Parts: sequence; C-alpha cells; structure tokens
Amino acid sequence: MTEPWIVILYLAAATFAIRLTGVYVGQSLPQQGRIARALNALPGCLIAALVAQSLSTGGPAEWTAATVAAATAIATRSLPLTMAAGIAAVLVARAALG
Repeated sequence: MTEPWIVILYLAAATFAIRLTGVYVGQSLPQQGRIARALNALPGCLIAALVAQSLSTGGPAEWTAATVAAATAIATRSLPLTMAAGIAAVLVARAALG
C-alpha cells in the first residue's frame, strides 16, 4: 500500500528538480544578441513546423481551416481568435467534406 506513495513522492521530486533546473538554465541564457533573438523566434518556428507537417499530410479540410485561420490572423491579429477560427473551420470542413 505504501509503494504507490513512494513512487508518487519520487516523481514529485523529479518534477520539481526538472522545473528548478529549467529556471536556473533559463537565467543563464543570454538576454541580448544573436542567440537571444533566435530563442525568441523559436516558439513561432515550432508552430510553423507543426502546421506545415499537418498540411503536408492533411486533406481539403485541413487546407480550408488553414486558409480560414490565416485570414483571421491577418484581419484580427488575435491569437485566441485565430485558433478558435481554425478549430471551428476544421470541424465544419471535416463534417461537410466527409
């Protein structure tokens, strides 16, 4: 009966250690310069890579949703609205296109 609690405690300690390490590593990263600019651009690059992969294997529903999301992003410049429009568009397109 105590074995699950021991595992839970070890996992909690490991999670805390990983997060604490991330804080210390994050503080040691440069705040200016070429590396800092590259790290600031990284989230956008990851999203672009995920979208590109989805579109390369997706069908008409995914391409329709990407078009709707891109138009929403250009028109509103709102990330939450863009995400909601893309999700709604892919759901509607999948239902309509089969």
